Amino acid sequence: MTKILEEDLRLVEQSIYLPLVLSVLEYDRKVTEITPFKIKLVYVDLIEHTMLKVQKDLKKINDEMRKLKMKVIRGNNDGVFTEYNIYYKGYHEEHRFFNANLKNNTQKLLSYYLHKNIGN
Repeated sequence: MTKILEEDLRLVEQSIYLPLVLSVLEYDRKVTEITPFKIKLVYVDLIEHTMLKVQKDLKKINDEMRKLKMKVIRGNNDGVFTEYNIYYKGYHEEHRFFNANLKNNTQKLLSYYLHKNIGN
């Protein structure tokens, strides 16, 4: 049983998924820069603009976690599960996330940010 409140657990999840979204975007930006697109700048700008929005949201999450005395540290990855150590108001919990779920949720979040950019 976790001692972390449900709304605080959402912060923990965001602090895990947003860096994953950033790493996907960074990889895609690098690939886009070396790929022969006709109008490459449009794609690079979209990726960089999305990265800025994700970084801004991640900063808010990190600031809120700092206020709540929360910290998340990535642990081992055995190829199937990734462990995260969560420190919360003096407590320590270890949570294991199924890598396929991490990937699927990162994909959903990436899609959300990209659609958010297109709509705005």
